[in-house]
Amino acid sequence: MAQPVLEIHNLHVRVKEEDKEIVRGLDLAIGSGEIHAIMGPNGTGKSTLASALMGHPAYEVTEGTVVLDGKDVLEMSVDERARAGMFLAMQYPAEVSGVSNANFLRTALNARRGEGNEIPVLKFHRQLHEQMKRLNIDPSFAERYLNEGFSGGEKKRNEILQMAMLEPRLAILDEIDSGLDIDALRIVADAVNQLRSPDRGFLIITHYQRLLQYIVPDFVHVMMKGRIVRSGGKELAEKLEQNGYDWLKQELGIEDETVGAEA
Repeated sequence: MAQPVLEIHNLHVRVKEEDKEIVRGLDLAIGSGEIHAIMGPNGTGKSTLASALMGHPAYEVTEGTVVLDGKDVLEMSVDERARAGMFLAMQYPAEVSGVSNANFLRTALNARRGEGNEIPVLKFHRQLHEQMKRLNIDPSFAERYLNEGFSGGEKKRNEILQMAMLEPRLAILDEIDSGLDIDALRIVADAVNQLRSPDRGFLIITHYQRLLQYIVPDFVHVMMKGRIVRSGGKELAEKLEQNGYDWLKQELGIEDETVGAEA
């Protein structure tokens, strides 16, 4: 295996408000340069996993370890995780009135680069417009408020734009394909493929194999009952697309009920 970027061992996560455990003893290791895809039925804890890794306050890690490049992630605040190189492309990006895309991205990029290493304004705008052109994003979006009035597809492309500008060490994509038509899906997938690098790991959460036709993963994991129950290559995703999850549930003796409302 490549040099590990992210190592998760025996992770347990609960929803604070409901006092309900969603992730139940999950183990996962992502190497540098690798793309890992997590699939699974609704309610198995996939999006809970993504949110917990980034430190969402609605979730509490009750047991286990998460290590990024040898550092204890669970001891970091959300902003420290981002500065350390973690990035989450959200399933439902928030709208932020009064903050332009350009200002948001430059502030985030400077925080990532660190004090004394801020990017010059002209260089930033040149990079921003180059990335927007590649993602087929209208240049006027740079001055529009963050995600305000954007369509679902525009919000997803905006998430990928942020990833392209920030160049994270670990990129977590939470159902980035949901709500995209085939053209938008190809644009987003192409951008992810161009960002594939020996210095970066990806964790892609998806319901559907169609995204993995454009972004070929190194590993595919199936998550059920809050843990990973089967791992394989891209052929595992193809089998799930053809046959669904029932065969695996029967093979593992897993009942149909889910662990929670989260995907």
